[in-house]
Amino acid sequence: MLGGGSFTIQNKVFPGAYINFVSAASSRSMLSDRGVAAVPMVLDWGPEKEVFEVTAEQFQNHCFDIFGYNYEDEEMRPFRELFRNLKKGIFYRLNGGIRAANDFATAKYSGRRGSSMTMVISRNVNNNAMYDVKTLLSGKEVDRQTVSSMAELKDTEYCIFKRETALRETAGIPFTGGTNGDGVTGADYSAFLSAVEAYSFHALCCPSTDDNVKALFAAYTKRMRDEVGIKLQTIMYRYPQVDYEGVISVENSIRGSAMAGSAVVGVTALGDDAAALVYWVTGAEAACEVSRTNENKKYDGELVVDTAYTQLELTEGVRSGKFLFHKVGDDVRALMDINSLITFTDEKGDDFGNNQTIRVLDQIGNDIASLFNTRYLGIVPNDDSGRVALWNDIVSYNKELVTLRAIETFDSKEITVAAGNTKRSVVVECPVTPINCMSQLYMTVVVS
Repeated sequence: MLGGGSFTIQNKVFPGAYINFVSAASSRSMLSDRGVAAVPMVLDWGPEKEVFEVTAEQFQNHCFDIFGYNYEDEEMRPFRELFRNLKKGIFYRLNGGIRAANDFATAKYSGRRGSSMTMVISRNVNNNAMYDVKTLLSGKEVDRQTVSSMAELKDTEYCIFKRETALRETAGIPFTGGTNGDGVTGADYSAFLSAVEAYSFHALCCPSTDDNVKALFAAYTKRMRDEVGIKLQTIMYRYPQVDYEGVISVENSIRGSAMAGSAVVGVTALGDDAAALVYWVTGAEAACEVSRTNENKKYDGELVVDTAYTQLELTEGVRSGKFLFHKVGDDVRALMDINSLITFTDEKGDDFGNNQTIRVLDQIGNDIASLFNTRYLGIVPNDDSGRVALWNDIVSYNKELVTLRAIETFDSKEITVAAGNTKRSVVVECPVTPINCMSQLYMTVVVS
């Protein structure tokens, strides 16, 4: 065969088959998955002041390796609340502290968990010139090395060895002195917000009860949504006064932590206990599908939620932009999936107070931006053909949203992609009508 391959224009010389293989426009590939949240934490163990990602699967299977605790330990309760729904967490350890140590090694990370480590050194049973050096965390062996001297020891994910020390047998020498530091400040939260700005996530968790910290998170959320164009929602505890669609204010307090059996004990988990419910709500909001709602969603976490509200208090709470839980039979359920926006305008009507509407709009904003940045920016010429291609992709994307029942059927003619004021810009008009799940039933029964 003389000719073959792909073509750009029809200018080939040799005979042959010139075939281009291209993917059909796939709106499914443009519709991004949900389920990611950014969460600052006070931790007993782990890297300080840096971002690390953990999936739900990693948390379930490798919890001890990542956080230094078993999955079922009470210290992991905030993570269990998150991962009831969350697919991936973008975590950041707010606190520093002092690293625990003994005569032979120093804990790799600061924090009180390091003081739960012990080192056991004994003669090797097969070679009396060698030593078995074992590191235990809370009684669980996490490392074992057989060496003849300290110089041969390799640092691990748990400790850094003091190689200037001479090896000797010990029945078990504990690590001591590990602390979590003096507490976190607004500057620590600010550093977290700066660190996660480069990441993509759907929900931002604010676990603090400090109004100054809440105001910081609210300002960050407004800047990201209104100035940077990154659509996210922040979940925080009792801050409805922000009056903004990007902030969800969880109102309910908690009365304890549900443990094994029917026993109820006081909450001892890390962080501000009063705000503990924000972890579950963060996971639920981040993972909620674009065509779904958290309204009437059953709370399936471990906390005992205070639902002692009258109907009047629930009504006033909703009108004040509070995300509330209430008792339905034996279940605790989310009353309405709303955010803190209560001041409505011609530009932002009462639909903007509904999180399902915001999810649809945010999904469109984030996905179309990603579509443009990855497929068009600096790649496709800004001519009629290029703009038609962008129009086709946006129409295909909206058709997928219709299929998912996230928006009403639309008229593709109403979507326009036109040249902007400069040779590099395009202007898109994309009217959509988000769909909300059924919430109220008004029925008249006529008896004849």
